Amino acid sequence: MRTKAIVLCCLIGVIVLFAGYERSSAKSKAGKAVVNIGVVDIRKVFRDCKRNAKYGASAMAEEAKWDAEQGRLSREIDSQKAGLKALKPNSSDYLAQIKELLQRQASLEATRQFNGQQRALKDQRWTEELYMEILKIVGKLAEQKQLDLVLQKDVAAFPSASPDDLMLTLSTHKLLYSDGCSDITDEVLIQLDAEK
Repeated sequence: MRTKAIVLCCLIGVIVLFAGYERSSAKSKAGKAVVNIGVVDIRKVFRDCKRNAKYGASAMAEEAKWDAEQGRLSREIDSQKAGLKALKPNSSDYLAQIKELLQRQASLEATRQFNGQQRALKDQRWTEELYMEILKIVGKLAEQKQLDLVLQKDVAAFPSASPDDLMLTLSTHKLLYSDGCSDITDEVLIQLDAEK
């Protein structure tokens, strides 16, 4: 009899706990806020925007100009090397020609290094400025569409070129699923191209 009373009390306790859990669960579901989430494929925006294409064309023209300058210096160096063969080794003219040749070679190497660093710095500045503009546009669109959160959506490309590329993809690919989210990539691209 005593055992029946203990079992009955335990059973009543479980029913009371279960009813309380159901009530609190229903309250939390009813009070749960809906979050509007948007996604943007930043790589696509960079790749497809007209401004980036225009910058790429001007960068290639500048690169061609630098290549022409370096080619001219290279030809002058080759010409001086050929001229050395006509001079008597260890003569004052020969030593003067070697000095000038070494200075031109140093100048060519310095020009190559400077142009490379200048290109990298310009590309970095351009990318930063364009990204800041994209962020402004995303913010405006998020306000217009009443999005609470906008995440970067990128598509992982497989197979990877190398194990390092695979690890980079795995460590940077954060958004794994976004069905039902507003994809505002094309709208960002349109507004970015529309701005002067």
